Amino acid sequence: MFIYNAWYVAAFAADIEPGKTLGRKYLNKAVVLFRTESGEIAALEDRCSHRAMPLSSGHVDGDVIRCCYHGVEFDGKGTCTRIPNQARIPVAANVRHYPVVEKDHLIWIWMGEPALADPSVIVDSPEHNDPKWSWRPYNFPVKANWQLIIDNIMDLTHVPYIHARTIGGNPEQHYNADTKVEFDGRKVTLLRKMPNSIPPKSYIDAGGFKGRVDRWQEVRFEPGIGMTCRVNAGGCEVDTGAYEGKRDNGFMLANNHFITPETETTSHYLWTICTTAPKESGVPDVLFDQFFDTITEDEETLEAQQRRIDDEPERAFVGIASDGAVNQARRLLSAMQEAEDGGKVAA
Repeated sequence: MFIYNAWYVAAFAADIEPGKTLGRKYLNKAVVLFRTESGEIAALEDRCSHRAMPLSSGHVDGDVIRCCYHGVEFDGKGTCTRIPNQARIPVAANVRHYPVVEKDHLIWIWMGEPALADPSVIVDSPEHNDPKWSWRPYNFPVKANWQLIIDNIMDLTHVPYIHARTIGGNPEQHYNADTKVEFDGRKVTLLRKMPNSIPPKSYIDAGGFKGRVDRWQEVRFEPGIGMTCRVNAGGCEVDTGAYEGKRDNGFMLANNHFITPETETTSHYLWTICTTAPKESGVPDVLFDQFFDTITEDEETLEAQQRRIDDEPERAFVGIASDGAVNQARRLLSAMQEAEDGGKVAA
């Protein structure tokens, strides 16, 4: 299933170089992204209306993109502005454009009904602009359905097993964590506390901890303001107020997981890892490298799942106790799809 009336991250802003094109597929639709001479980002269907040549193979010239096949030109709204050696331009020559917004070093795209696209609701990523934070972007093409990625983030009990070498920690501590799931009809929030925990390797490297820590993980999923899971995590020395909001004595992580379907079985998994660890310490770079390994482990896991699902697509999952947040997230997405189906939203 796809949800069209939602904001998705199409690319990082740095991916869209002036004068260059970027062709990608979102929700089974081929799209070309480009930056005009005035600096605006445009997103059009990646198909010339003349002979179906991908516009991503064309050329950006000022504020238009020119098809490389016969030189037909389109502006950032998909309007055909020129057909060589032809004065009359038929309306049918126009191509579809998609609303896009550049915000917090991200390019957001709306694949649904343009009239419903409201840029003002898009979730903030303040860490990308705050000098107290260091961050690094990554883009993983994952051969797995996009909902599996959301499931993976909303159930962090997999962490000690899949990520034993990096951010894992003790399995019993994860399963015995003080866990709370909140659902208000618009967002799912997963709150986990792991007091008096043995810190994993990445936490020791980042926080310089010598003993046990009070550890937390907070995940927020509100697809109505962007298809992303925002994860706030970190650790402080035991009994120093981590659960009362006093976290300056430890270190904090902000993981922004942006999930964008490519096809039914492939996804764009864009994410940023952000930390308050001092830049001059060198810790952020070490931490970023470790988290690259962490997401690589997730990628391998998700793709292995998808292969088995493809073997028996009709076979259902069996639920377990840790599925609470996953189930609520799936419930929320199903409600969004039903609302679209009721309004007869077309792909």
